[in-house]
Amino acid sequence: MRNTERHFVTGSNSLWHIYKTVPFWKVAKNFIVIQMARYTPFLPMKNWLYKSFLRMKVGEHSSFALMVMPDVMFPEKITVGRNSVIGYNTTILAHEYLINEYRLGEVIIGDEVLIGANTTILPGVTIGDGAIVSAATLVNKDVPAGTFVGGNPMKIIYTAEQMAERQLKT
Repeated sequence: MRNTERHFVTGSNSLWHIYKTVPFWKVAKNFIVIQMARYTPFLPMKNWLYKSFLRMKVGEHSSFALMVMPDVMFPEKITVGRNSVIGYNTTILAHEYLINEYRLGEVIIGDEVLIGANTTILPGVTIGDGAIVSAATLVNKDVPAGTFVGGNPMKIIYTAEQMAERQLKT
């Protein structure tokens, strides 16, 4: 279950209310910083940009591949634990604008998590320590620690117990 705050709007769809929810200059600054980070191959510089300018919480030795797209409006709602890998072209959303409402939610990615390329993580999701998310997955609910998930919609492929058993066999 995702943990989001719901904010209802009237009149036009919620995206037309964007600058009532987040200042224009914040979005402009975040966009520039994110574009710089998306293309830089230097991991320490990316983490510094994310922490210093976007106020994301990024653990030691976590890695963001090229083209990762953190939430442009609310990046401060994203936490990535220690020694995690976020795969190429992954999108991490902390907001979603719908017709009559918008939703905001913290995204918490634990320690030593592996996120495959082209994954989309929706707002309000927690991905537990040691989890593995297959490439091109839509993470639309919490991921238990140590599990291997994948697909659209996301499903558990191996539980933490099954993963531990598989590691013993190798």
